[in-house]
Amino acid sequence: MPNIAHPTGQDWGVVNVGRASSGRVVVPKTAAGITRAKATGAITTERRFGAGTNASAHSGAGINARKSEESDELKHDKVDKSLSKAIMQARTAKKMTQKELATAMNEKPQVVAEYESGKAIPNGAIIAKMERVLKCKLPRPGKKPAGPKTSAAATAAKAGTVRGGPPKRR
Repeated sequence: MPNIAHPTGQDWGVVNVGRASSGRVVVPKTAAGITRAKATGAITTERRFGAGTNASAHSGAGINARKSEESDELKHDKVDKSLSKAIMQARTAKKMTQKELATAMNEKPQVVAEYESGKAIPNGAIIAKMERVLKCKLPRPGKKPAGPKTSAAATAAKAGTVRGGPPKRR
């Protein structure tokens, strides 16, 4: 018969619940104790960059090259002077104030003021509302001319690259 150890009761072992003196690290609390521990090599210190200062990643001092490149073309489209003049002329021809035009359009008066001053970002829906209320056609902002459109397959064929898929049968 094989010799198998059977548990013979409870497993009583020594358990330390309180503070144990073994394995405890003594941390120096005074300046003299810290310098003594540094001299013996028991502790090491490191200097942190920017520690204790109020500088953060949000400050403008750390601008990198990518941010400076992006800042070149970050302007919104503005309303053309022709559109702002046309809105003003149509509104005055109807003998309406900016506030009356805005309430008829269900918009804020600031929106009409921004369009007439040329500071607003053009929105086709708002211009359509103005046309409906003023009962006249307003000049729409022209789209920027884009280059000739070419498909991705055509550009890949010109470059000589193959875009995935099984090889062609011949």
